[in-house]
Amino acid sequence: MSIYLTTMLAILNQVAVKGSKMLVALYAIELGASPLAIGALISSYAVFPLLLAVHAGRLTDRRGVRAPMILGSLGMATGLVLPTVVPVLTTLFLSSAVIGTSALLFHIATHNLVGSLGEGSARTSNFATYSLGASASGLIGPLAVGFSIDHAGYIPTYVLLAAVACVPGVVLACYSDFIPARVKALKEKRLGSVKDLLGSSSLRRTFVTSGLIVSGIDLFNFYMPIYGRSIHLTASVIGTILGMQAAAAFVVRLYMPKLAGRYGERSVLTASLLVAGITYLAFPAFENPYTLGLISFVLGLGLGCGQPLSIILTYNASPAGRAGEALGLRVTVNKFTQIAVPLVFGSLGTAAGVHPVFWANAALLLAGGYLSSEKRR
Repeated sequence: MSIYLTTMLAILNQVAVKGSKMLVALYAIELGASPLAIGALISSYAVFPLLLAVHAGRLTDRRGVRAPMILGSLGMATGLVLPTVVPVLTTLFLSSAVIGTSALLFHIATHNLVGSLGEGSARTSNFATYSLGASASGLIGPLAVGFSIDHAGYIPTYVLLAAVACVPGVVLACYSDFIPARVKALKEKRLGSVKDLLGSSSLRRTFVTSGLIVSGIDLFNFYMPIYGRSIHLTASVIGTILGMQAAAAFVVRLYMPKLAGRYGERSVLTASLLVAGITYLAFPAFENPYTLGLISFVLGLGLGCGQPLSIILTYNASPAGRAGEALGLRVTVNKFTQIAVPLVFGSLGTAAGVHPVFWANAALLLAGGYLSSEKRR
């Protein structure tokens, strides 16, 4: 029962996060932002999480997950309200930074909680259930934002997402019996250093491939709306195309435990990266919305298993009592790529258009597939 309630709270939180990324990209375009400025906006989601992720992981290891989840939920709502108070481009940068930092607290705590609810195959099953919720939020968020923008406008959409973001915090403040007080391994006194974690070749490879997966998802969430606007698609159509990726992720995650059990988590992760890389190459060659929706669906099949598998591999390879810290280090690598890649690709998009952004990211994902390959072990 605990995993289902945890997943429901995560769905609400991630609807707000994923919806905000589409919303901020389209609102920035409305305010006249350049592709480089939008790339900087993408990066602003990750600046503070880059610096704080390991500390947030240690916090969940030592103090539990409830307080970080509540703080993350309410902080995200605050970040979403800011553009409604001062609706200018500068505020979007502050809003994105607050949302990104709050999401960090909530997500690391949630991942640590899910990992602590089972062992072995039960843990894989729990992460699969959790990842289904993440897929559902990826479908609901863009669709809700797209239709809300078209029918109500940008500011009411920010208010809507802020209300959604508040709900998990309120629930956790009133009821938390489903959360274990502490992960029992935390009673060990020796924690070690980050260098110890980086000494594991398995963790290093998982961190790098995880960063590439997150960059692939984030760049699609931000640059697909830019590409969609450039070919005159409405916000509703753009939201539907983004939702197709999430729908595919939901489908493939239904079978993730069986795939991982049969082929191994590392092999499935490698295949995911290769499929995503090939799909990225094809996307900017088409303008028909139905074709783009189909390609987005295939991309979701590729990227859909990537994130939960990288979380499982990180949790399983982490030393006893340091799962939160290892998950935080994974997020640090993710955030570094979320800062560096959008800035580089934003400059590329300003100079050469959106198409090279898709092609360059395809190359990164294909390289990640090679890096993750079992043959390199």
